[in-house]
Amino acid sequence: MPNLKLETLSWLVIPNSADNDCGVPELMTMEREVKRSTTRPRASWQQIPEQFADGNDGAVASHVSFVFGTPFAIMDAMPTLLDPDTLARIRTLELQARQTIDGFLTGGHRSKQHGFAVEFAQHREYVPGDDIRHIDWKVFGRKERFYLKQYELETNLVCWLLVDASESMRYGSSEITKYDLACRAAASLGYLVVQQTDSVGLATFDSKVRQFLRPASQATHLKDVCRLLVSGASNETSKIGPVLHEAAERFARRGVVAIFSDLFDEPAEILSGLKHLKHQRHDVVVFHVLDAAEIEFPFRQSTLFHGLEQLPDLLTDPVGVREGYLNEFNTFRKELQTGCRQHHIDYVELRTDKDLGLSLAEYLVKRESR
Repeated sequence: MPNLKLETLSWLVIPNSADNDCGVPELMTMEREVKRSTTRPRASWQQIPEQFADGNDGAVASHVSFVFGTPFAIMDAMPTLLDPDTLARIRTLELQARQTIDGFLTGGHRSKQHGFAVEFAQHREYVPGDDIRHIDWKVFGRKERFYLKQYELETNLVCWLLVDASESMRYGSSEITKYDLACRAAASLGYLVVQQTDSVGLATFDSKVRQFLRPASQATHLKDVCRLLVSGASNETSKIGPVLHEAAERFARRGVVAIFSDLFDEPAEILSGLKHLKHQRHDVVVFHVLDAAEIEFPFRQSTLFHGLEQLPDLLTDPVGVREGYLNEFNTFRKELQTGCRQHHIDYVELRTDKDLGLSLAEYLVKRESR
């Protein structure tokens, strides 16, 4: 009998290549399964968790209840979405759009449009037909020419949160899953936006948009956002490209679109959807949510991988496929990073083994400095 190790792990696979003499598919990237399932139609594999090896699936229900500003977990199975340490790192920062936005209410976001309200920006010379109420009479007294005061409008920024709730997001090699991390990041960003008196909207998706919340800026709205997020990931496959195209058509008001996903889909389709959002003049940010084991592939002992999506179980030596997996996975990441850079889309990698507050703060500081 081989020395068999059972791991909590799953991943996507691609067909064998000509130079792969290991007799198993090369591995492209990994996924998590909390409740065992074989419903995803796309090729994937999952190792059998040790706690499930005796046949007990051990499904755990989870729920989080909120008092605004004071989140608390009802059960330890679901991490608190609004972590005080994370909020402490980002609460003095702002999420600002880098292009003109649409807004109808007064908020904390400064528009690049000029008008006659809020904060002084510059003078311009009077032309017939201008409202004489905005003439600066002090300047007239000095120069004997009419000048108008122009102001920078402050409109309400709309931040759309798109959270991937497909089955692959349920993977986690440690206590926190990718879906947990995505929810924490989305909730923290939503908290920051609401604190700015701006608006936040939410859409969760797998193969299509599953849950949708229209943007609002009330403090109670953040509770609704968190309530939808803690409903958990689905057992469905992800089709990110079509979802992004739908979002581009559905999000009528321009704003910041923040996407939280492991991006386990065809890179060309994802980039096509991102380009559509940019074409609609949204400011797009991609938060690539990954587990440390997906990046490093630390497995060494013979492992039985439990097949998802009606695939058979696979017993293999991880050492024999590690090099092929890492090559494919790094190529996958690089293609997405390059595509985002070419289309002026922010790409931010979030890892389950890194401090979320620090990752968000580093990005927001970098964004403000541009």
